[in-house]
Amino acid sequence: MTSGLIAIAAALVLCVTAAATATAQGKTASQAMEAIARQPEAAGDIRSALILSLALMEALTIYGMLVAFMLVGKI
Repeated sequence: MTSGLIAIAAALVLCVTAAATATAQGKTASQAMEAIARQPEAAGDIRSALILSLALMEALTIYGMLVAFMLVGKI
């Protein structure tokens, strides 16, 4: 019983972190493209901020995956 709940928890962690990160990255990229379209001269600064924010979002997904692996290790 407990191992089944742990497996479900690990699956939920992966699903939630992947879905949330994908949504956030899509919205961030969309807003960055709109900002570049409005101010093309600021494209370099916007692009730098975009890459940094996407990397930080991806790191959160990796942390979620780490938590899921730790949960699976308890089974």
